[in-house]
Amino acid sequence: MSQIQLHKFGGSSLANAECFRRVVNILRAHSGASDLTVVSAAGSTTNNLLKWLAALDKDGRIAHEVLLELRAYQNALISELLPPTLAQPLQQALNAEISGIGALNAPLSEPQKAAVLGHGEVWSSRLLSALLNHEQMPAIALDSRDFLRAEIGTQPEIDRNLSWPLIKATLAQHPHCRKVITGFMAQNQQGETVLLGRNGSDYSATIIGALAEVEKVTIWSDVAGVYSADPRIVSDACLLPLLRLDEASELARLAAPVLHSRTLQPVAQSTMDLELRCSHQPESGSTRIERVLASGRGAKIVTSLDDVHLIELTDSHSHDFEALEPKVLNVLNKAQLAPLAYECDSDARCVRLAYTGELLPGAVECIESASLEVGLEVKSGFSLVAAVGAGVTNNANHCFGFYQQLKNTAVEFMFETESELSLIAILRKAHAPVLLQSLHTQLFQAQKRIGLVLCGKGNIGSNWVELFAQQKDSLEKRHSMSFDLIAVVASNCYWFDEQGINANVVNARFKDEALTNQEDWLEKVSRQTQYDEIVIIDVTASQQVSDRYLEFAERGLHVISANKLAGSANSQFYYQVQDLFAKTGRHWLYNATVGAGLPVNHTVRDLRESGDEIVALAGIFSGTLSWLFQQYDGAVPFSELVDLAWQQGLTEPDPRSDLDGTDVMRKLVILARESGLEIEPENVKVESLVPESLLKLHVDDFFSQAHLLNEILQERLEAAQSQGKVLRYIARLTKDGNATVGVEALDEHHALANLLPCDNIFAIESKWYKDNPLVIRGPGAGREVTAGALQSDLNRLSGLL
Repeated sequence: MSQIQLHKFGGSSLANAECFRRVVNILRAHSGASDLTVVSAAGSTTNNLLKWLAALDKDGRIAHEVLLELRAYQNALISELLPPTLAQPLQQALNAEISGIGALNAPLSEPQKAAVLGHGEVWSSRLLSALLNHEQMPAIALDSRDFLRAEIGTQPEIDRNLSWPLIKATLAQHPHCRKVITGFMAQNQQGETVLLGRNGSDYSATIIGALAEVEKVTIWSDVAGVYSADPRIVSDACLLPLLRLDEASELARLAAPVLHSRTLQPVAQSTMDLELRCSHQPESGSTRIERVLASGRGAKIVTSLDDVHLIELTDSHSHDFEALEPKVLNVLNKAQLAPLAYECDSDARCVRLAYTGELLPGAVECIESASLEVGLEVKSGFSLVAAVGAGVTNNANHCFGFYQQLKNTAVEFMFETESELSLIAILRKAHAPVLLQSLHTQLFQAQKRIGLVLCGKGNIGSNWVELFAQQKDSLEKRHSMSFDLIAVVASNCYWFDEQGINANVVNARFKDEALTNQEDWLEKVSRQTQYDEIVIIDVTASQQVSDRYLEFAERGLHVISANKLAGSANSQFYYQVQDLFAKTGRHWLYNATVGAGLPVNHTVRDLRESGDEIVALAGIFSGTLSWLFQQYDGAVPFSELVDLAWQQGLTEPDPRSDLDGTDVMRKLVILARESGLEIEPENVKVESLVPESLLKLHVDDFFSQAHLLNEILQERLEAAQSQGKVLRYIARLTKDGNATVGVEALDEHHALANLLPCDNIFAIESKWYKDNPLVIRGPGAGREVTAGALQSDLNRLSGLL
């Protein structure tokens, strides 16, 4: 497949000079030197040409005025965009063509009318090509009638066999420049212009893309893609980043404005990709149409249509009525005129077929020419609403919600597609926009907005910010919520932005953007009104932040903790925090407090809540101390290993926080409480590795005197080695409340002795796992795994909201 792409721009994307310049910038940024571009008529040009055709039959003076306005509009575009030397030849050609149109006399033949209506695309192609050349982007204007072949009909179909060699030959003549091609038009065997229908430029773009074997077609319009409803009607409609091809085809079949009914046929019959984007805001998102036909679960989109007409076919009693429906549908399908929806009323011996005003005449003509011997009547004044999505007809909740919203509406009939892609209601005199809003609200829960506040700007916080930036899109798609980082709080300053902070720039820009704490950050966060939920992510080791957990709960905020202080505080405070979060319906998650990214807290809690009873816990709970004692064999003094671990970021900024055993003690207390065991921090017997003389020193002074650490451990190491044992820093707890943290000499082959550096190990002995304890082991230190644990809790919390 070639690497060439095709870009299609609609009339709204070319409405004025500023729009043309924007298109040039888009092509400069998103297209290659040999890419194809298909254009519609600028702005309302085609509507004005239609107005001229209508006036020509009634009032020549009005027709002349319409043509003058059209010429002035097109001339203004040229003069605004090009210097006089380049503008003059385009304006001469334009004026000559306008004069040629003005010389036509009514009545015009259908081919003449088609040729008139095709001028808008020619003018757009010629102007954009000249503008690209002026901007040093070599381009040539091409007329699609030179290579697209089709015959006149209600739904003209491009003849691929005739068109393929012609387009190949045309493109081969211009290999090294951009090709700007007219949309909307083809030519028949007699050399007459054939129009591909209103909005047919999208169809011509995908058929040209398929014939030219391009890699991708991007349709640029005034919207970013397909929304869960028309965003002009439903303000909280959501952009769908991905849409299945069959769902998109069904949406197009129902005449949704974002896709033409035949645009997707060439996509389905080729290997090219299709993307929908907004030319006015190129970075505002997009919808990619993907070739996935896996089973669906329900509606994704609600859509409406006001211009609906019914064809009623009545069969006399002398005929086989049951054979009428398949016979009619077969005739219409062959002509590519399948109805939007239909009803077969055997009691009234009537088949009702719903059509748009555009396809109605062709459908009537097709039925009349089929000699079906039925009575035919056309009725107008109907509208349509539909819920579209793979499997929607099998989704009980969506079906109930759809019918519930329509129960007080004048419904002519309901229709469920055999493909299970849509539920359709044909209505009498319904105000579709109001109904569409209520359907959208009924079927799709309004997307929640989640505001995130990061407390702590150190190693773990910085790593979580990077991880959140990478995972934000997938997190939002997974939970159908939006997540915005609205504040980053350090010890003496914070950065707050209610509209959201770009997580990609937090680490680089925090110092420039942060404000000193003139006003409490929590007051600002609590005053915001545009977020449904606020989540505090506490990665500090701050007592000051931990002390505010009660206030967080009172203010209706959720908390995700890597901070161990609240979870290992005295029982009175701990249970007070737990109770208040429960009473306010808020959540406090803290899996990151123990074992970094290992699912230790989850496992212990699940065992207890499943009816098991924890009998004992033991293990190595500190990745830092695990690394130190795995390395410590006497070859390198312990103090030097501490220095090395500190340099590698394996310890807290002050390594004494690891060495004094307090961190391990806190983890043991948290795990004990998750196990359902009552324990106070002061009841844990803790062995500190830090001599009392080093406790109150500045961290720099501590390192200068760290050799004192060696005196404590050297003798114990030698004693252990003489017995063929190794030293490890072990935490133990039994259900009777006996809890210890300290150095133990273990056999070299002991399960707690054979770990990879930095690994944690948790041996859980319970009623169910008594003879063979449940063991969880893996990395227990490191910025990345701890950041991952926080992200895991955020993902879990999202599922609870």
